[in-house]
Amino acid sequence: EQVLLTVFNSLGQQIMTLVDSRQSPGVHRIRWDGRNSDGQLVDSGLYLYRIQAGNFAATKKMMFIQ
Repeated sequence: EQVLLTVFNSLGQQIMTLVDSRQSPGVHRIRWDGRNSDGQLVDSGLYLYRIQAGNFAATKKMMFIQ
């Protein structure tokens, strides 16, 4: 399936796209280094990530602490 994994700030603004490609079934891991799409380090705080794969979509909260 085509997988899209995106990070948003607490205002809903897109910060970074971590994955936007076809992925094989199974467990996958990705590490976000806390940088936005311009390469700048973001502030510590609450962020949201959204994963979409085929008909599945979910949004979850995460804390980024530097």
